[in-house]
Amino acid sequence: LVQIITTPAQSEAVRAYQDACRSKSDLERTDLAKDKSGVPTGAFAINPVNGERLPIWIADYVLTGYGTGAIMAVPAHDTRDHEFAMKFNLPVRQVVQPQNDEPWQGYTGNGTAVHSDFLNGLSTIDAKREMNQWLATNGKGKGTVQYKLRDWLFSRQRYWGEPFPIIWENGEHKAISESELPLTPPQMADFKPTGTPEPPLSKALEWLRYSESALRETNTMPQWAGSCWYYLRYCDPQNSERFISREAERYWMGADSKNPGGVDLYIGGTEHAVLHLLYARFWHKVLFDLGHLSTPEPFQKLVNQGIILGEDGQKMSKSRGNVVNPDEVIGEFGADAFRCYEMFMGPLEQMKPWSTSGVEGVSRFLARVWRLVMEENQAGEWVKSAALADIPLEKSQMKVVHATIKKVTEDIESLSFNTAISQMMIFVNAFTGATQRPISAIQVLLQLLNPLAPHITEELWQRIGSPGTVADQAWPEWDADALIEDELELVVQINGKVRDKLIVKREASKDEVEAAALSSHRAQEWTAGKTIRKVIVVPGKLIN
Repeated sequence: LVQIITTPAQSEAVRAYQDACRSKSDLERTDLAKDKSGVPTGAFAINPVNGERLPIWIADYVLTGYGTGAIMAVPAHDTRDHEFAMKFNLPVRQVVQPQNDEPWQGYTGNGTAVHSDFLNGLSTIDAKREMNQWLATNGKGKGTVQYKLRDWLFSRQRYWGEPFPIIWENGEHKAISESELPLTPPQMADFKPTGTPEPPLSKALEWLRYSESALRETNTMPQWAGSCWYYLRYCDPQNSERFISREAERYWMGADSKNPGGVDLYIGGTEHAVLHLLYARFWHKVLFDLGHLSTPEPFQKLVNQGIILGEDGQKMSKSRGNVVNPDEVIGEFGADAFRCYEMFMGPLEQMKPWSTSGVEGVSRFLARVWRLVMEENQAGEWVKSAALADIPLEKSQMKVVHATIKKVTEDIESLSFNTAISQMMIFVNAFTGATQRPISAIQVLLQLLNPLAPHITEELWQRIGSPGTVADQAWPEWDADALIEDELELVVQINGKVRDKLIVKREASKDEVEAAALSSHRAQEWTAGKTIRKVIVVPGKLIN
């Protein structure tokens, strides 16, 4: 049921919004980086379960070609709906309790139904099943399955692209023989669009005429035709007999007892999160079904990095004038600073705005790394610092080095590059003030920093006389024993309230901890003239 209470102004706003949306493609409308937009219609839908009125809006990120073209927005448990609700101050109601301690706003996983009447306490899967059954029993509808799959428009009216191995004869099409493959496009002096519905290949008359009675197809394949399986060709690029040999495919992509096969890690932009993954899996599975591949899935893990916005917080575009030219950044700050800043901006998956001042900050960090190793002599030349020495690490230095190895190693494994750089900044701070800097510690820093800043680290590696190149060295390993704290900070509580903090040796006994606490000035103040009836020592944490 729909209840309509629409004013003339609302009707006009709806018409204007519809006109603005007509010029946008589906890809533009569903762009994850796009600011959400929409207008209220003044109409209300009636919830068939509880009779509640629900306001009806129109929004361009909802596609008419998917399902019914209308959705029941769930702002608490859909990221796009949540963003929309936040912008227009719409109510956000929790109906799913996450399984862990995750925040429920924007939570999209399974959990337990809450604030949902007779569904409360059911798992997400059971709640859906129960809701469908209730609707069917009460004559309100029935459950259906909606698929996002649609026809794939696979032809393009341009020169650049793989020609279709198809000919047309007597109004019918057929494939050319396998012996005529691969079909390559003709060399053309003029491959610009024709200005008519006819593609550029229609101008290659000699190539176009296949025989007296047959013409070649003049459309070309889209970029998907190559990008859907390029990872396979990379494994065997010089093979002129097959797109990938069976031996190369088994070596690079095959599964074994330790590996499920496929590409270990695929990092792509948010625009590739759905379509490219869908098409690549389609392509791969067809080749698997035909027996050309040994694994059914192309990728083990997919990570979509966030878009870098302009300094104004908007998506970069020429029309906005907020595009950052990488060549200019590299010319001013260098490639290493550019690379490190992009990694330091924030979590890889998040969208983040560009900041030129941020590049300057990272550039200063790299300059400090340089000055750890080099110093200027009286002639203004950079020479190896006199503070560098082939000496063993002090205990405190040992801890910093191994904590940095551990942190950077784990962060790179989890693609948390920003926090890896933060830890290396801590390292540099710790060694900058040292009158003598062990060369072994500096070598570790250069190895850890090398994947992010290869140019400066290779240069400094050579300057201190280290063998080979940084990239050829084994990755450092941390010593867990070096990270063990010798001293602990314990909380001192009196009658359950924190009154002091205490530094004690890690191996201190309960009696030693109690004695140290009772002798502290603050404890004596709070216990003066009173009788201590009970003492509780929680090892490594507190004394009460």
